[in-house]
Amino acid sequence: MLESIHVQNMALIDEAFVRFGPKLNILTGETGAGKSVIIGSVSMALGGKASRDIIRTGAKYASAELVFTDTGLRVRQLLEELDLPVDGDAVTISRRLTQTRSVARINGEAVSVAILQQLAGQLIDIHGQHEHQSLLHRENQIAILDRYARDKTGPLKSELSSLWKQYTAIKKECAQAVTDQAKRNSEIDFLRFQIGEIDDAALVEGEEEKLDKAFRKMSNARDMMENVARAHSLTGDDAQDGAGSRIGEAIHELSAIERFDEGLTPLLQQLNDVEALLNDFNRDLASYEEDLVFDEEEYQRTQDRLSLILHLKSKYGSSVGEVLAYRDACAAKLDRLVNYEAYLTGLQKRMKESKEKVAAVCSRLTTVRTEAAKVLEKQMTDSLIDLNFLDVRFQIRVSPLEHFTENGGDDVEFLISTNPGEAMRPLEKVASGGELSRIMLAVKSVLADSDAVQTLIFDEIDTGISGRTAQKVSEKMAGLADSHQLICITHLPQIAAMADSHFLIEKSSDGSRTAASIHLLKEDESIKELARMLGGVQITDAVLASAGEMRSLAEREKKALRQKKS
Repeated sequence: MLESIHVQNMALIDEAFVRFGPKLNILTGETGAGKSVIIGSVSMALGGKASRDIIRTGAKYASAELVFTDTGLRVRQLLEELDLPVDGDAVTISRRLTQTRSVARINGEAVSVAILQQLAGQLIDIHGQHEHQSLLHRENQIAILDRYARDKTGPLKSELSSLWKQYTAIKKECAQAVTDQAKRNSEIDFLRFQIGEIDDAALVEGEEEKLDKAFRKMSNARDMMENVARAHSLTGDDAQDGAGSRIGEAIHELSAIERFDEGLTPLLQQLNDVEALLNDFNRDLASYEEDLVFDEEEYQRTQDRLSLILHLKSKYGSSVGEVLAYRDACAAKLDRLVNYEAYLTGLQKRMKESKEKVAAVCSRLTTVRTEAAKVLEKQMTDSLIDLNFLDVRFQIRVSPLEHFTENGGDDVEFLISTNPGEAMRPLEKVASGGELSRIMLAVKSVLADSDAVQTLIFDEIDTGISGRTAQKVSEKMAGLADSHQLICITHLPQIAAMADSHFLIEKSSDGSRTAASIHLLKEDESIKELARMLGGVQITDAVLASAGEMRSLAEREKKALRQKKS
């Protein structure tokens, strides 16, 4: 669950630290107080799009840090797969946003936004203010069905993805393979020329590096010979001012006076050692100098060979290895063109076999989706009835497409009838904004029971509802909170009354700057906030009493729901 969030310099918020509880966390406050900033901070921290405008005026950065606890085995396994630090069942995620860059971290280690989003999918499900509109799109409807049956659809879609890539590659090869005889003959001649040019060069991997090293040495041979000779002269004993001669003289001088002071003996010994080392060095240097010769013919052969390799690289690849690989690819293509009929027959056979494999997996996927649709229909209908759709009928139609796709061969469509006697119609042609909000809540409720995601966030799920329907929505959320952590922004007192933890977001101003703050309400404070939501500006004793009664009724309703489940 999401244990805490720490926000700095985010829109109206200077700094806020919130420790959420399990079950149902409710966030309320006046319009414009900054409630959605908290949800936006969570979204930003988890890799969502974030405009630089969100950075508080005058601040250099905005940041959000989330701490999750009791994350479970799947999250630990994902962290290990991503080679990220594992801290038991806790995960700390942070993201810092400046005007020029964004830095994200998981358990202290910097990560890309893509990895952040990958992990976020295992930790939390955020329902934004307008996300229910996504229900109207077919691709999202099939995604909901697949997510519901993911234990079965997941492996099949993974298998299909691999087969689909193979099929499309073969299909592309087939389209490119069909050519007339004249074009094939021209291509055969060109391929033979390219293969011959590479074969004639008799390239060897690693050869270029050796040639380049030898060429550099030969190119600088004259300077090397002059410098080595000078070094030999400076350190040898042939020249009067050479180091060898001077050291010999020094040894002679010290030897003449050694008998007068035994303290000179070790110094003389050191100088003898230096002379011996210098003599060894000079012998080695003389040997090196004898071997240091310049062969004009060898130099020219090396230069020509390097030029040939450079020429082939400019045409066929950036390295000898790539040139040789290109040669092998040309040979394979040449073989196909020389034996064109056999190649084309084999290719068409491969495409037929590949298409049959795709069709087989698509068929299995259709069976799974059709079976899952029947079960999901029933659960969705029950959930919608709980949300005050009293005469609702809900259907998931799985029908075949005219062709296969990477997602299978099915078209999935949600159909609904919300009144007796009305025909089943596509969701986008029936549902109003308030109905879509409830339908999405029903989807989230059903999926939550089959998902491992522990935390659900709802940003104003109560759009377009009131009265008895609002009460039903509150009961649904309270029931869902028994098995999941919920964080919900709401304007409805019926929903706020169900809170297990109630937070108030307030906006204040000192005349020059405006800031938002958030704090956890005590029981009496929660009742006062409910009264504000019920009564508006004037909070009378009667409104306070009504708020207190609403809170008591909500507690009894939660208790009854939990007893019913147990």
